[in-house]
Amino acid sequence: MFRKILIANRGEIAVRIIRAARELGITTVAVYSKADKEALHTLLADEAVCIGPAKSTESYLNMNAVLSAAVLTGAEAIHPGFGFLSENSKFATMCEEVGIKFIGPSGAVMDLMGDKINARAQMIKANVPVIPGSDGEVHTPEEALAIAEKIGYPVMLKASAGGGGKGIRKVERAEDLVAAFESASTEAKAAFGNGAMYMERVIYPARHIEVQILADQHGHVVHLGERDCSLQRNNQKVLEESPSVAIGKTLRCQIGEAAVRAAQSVGYENAGTIEFLFDEGKREFYFMEMNTRVQVEHPITEFVTGIDIVKEQIKIAAGQELAFNQEDIHITGHAIECRINAENPAFNFAPSPGKISNLYLPSGGVGLRVDSAVYPGYTIPPYYDSMIAKIIVHGENRFDALMKMQRALYELEIDGVVTNSRFQLDLISDSHVIAGDYDTAFLMEKFLPAYQKKN
Repeated sequence: MFRKILIANRGEIAVRIIRAARELGITTVAVYSKADKEALHTLLADEAVCIGPAKSTESYLNMNAVLSAAVLTGAEAIHPGFGFLSENSKFATMCEEVGIKFIGPSGAVMDLMGDKINARAQMIKANVPVIPGSDGEVHTPEEALAIAEKIGYPVMLKASAGGGGKGIRKVERAEDLVAAFESASTEAKAAFGNGAMYMERVIYPARHIEVQILADQHGHVVHLGERDCSLQRNNQKVLEESPSVAIGKTLRCQIGEAAVRAAQSVGYENAGTIEFLFDEGKREFYFMEMNTRVQVEHPITEFVTGIDIVKEQIKIAAGQELAFNQEDIHITGHAIECRINAENPAFNFAPSPGKISNLYLPSGGVGLRVDSAVYPGYTIPPYYDSMIAKIIVHGENRFDALMKMQRALYELEIDGVVTNSRFQLDLISDSHVIAGDYDTAFLMEKFLPAYQKKN
């Protein structure tokens, strides 16, 4: 096992990793920007190194600065968390070159699965269902028109090198395709340095189902069930639950086995997530993409399986075999996660940085967890993601979990900044959500218009 690891991240995920490492007896090193000198992860770690100014490109995304901090402090491994450098293949390769273990897959696997065109081809080889679409990158509007004519409208344009909801456009009609293509391609080039697109037929209505996998260095791969991430705003997840009410036992087995095949086909190592679109009407699922890192919503899987995913990441990176087989994994009860962001729903969810004057995070009772890095008197900087906490609950069944989440959101109190906590409470209390009757379009097309009228 490692003696010391560096956490190349900030916020709640950095705190989460520090706690897991400490429970494994591992010394931790935090890196921080000048804006995060008083951040919780900086204060909790055994050592902390400032790596640059507030701007993330000059600090958390500065690969040389992060690696220098690791070498300076004698860290044997780097955990990237999510975001920032977590899916940067160049950084993973640089870690390997200087003899520091990157807690995640290799750079080569990242490149393969991060390129949506290559990933799609790989999944076809592995007998994993894929959405009908383009066979490769689409570079011109004329190519896009020809492909759309073949696969049928509506179509979804997606950036080949994309992620985080950037470079995505849904096109209903041929006359809108050229403008949408040019807009999405321009956005993709600005965000990722690559304007190439690919296309898929829109599966609608659909559920966004993702399967958590763990893979060690000895060829063992298991899945930890699925998460339903269909409640999204602008392609960004808002609330997640596990298991999905749309997936029965037989389909859960099928989609889990497909995820394992996907990971095995590329020689995957560490924690990862295979994301699928699920057509409820046809009862068919299709591969979307693979996330080669720990996910924001990993705690709900931890609740229903009893497996600490972050600890498993560290153990796998240290060369240990998984201590369990697929038959040992059982889904128990139901878990839900709500993301609490410092943002104002009344003003199109505009970020709301500032000083937290008063804070009460709900606690007490069985099956309630809050992952956060804020505290009373902490000033939320304006430079980073607006998520400040995750409330996660676990109940004996879905209704129990829903009621527990409502109770937790009622208790939550954050003064000094505007948050989306009331929005989350209204969402979790909606009759459609309570009934499990929603898809990826529900929040934007049904819930939000009604919510905005009332508020």
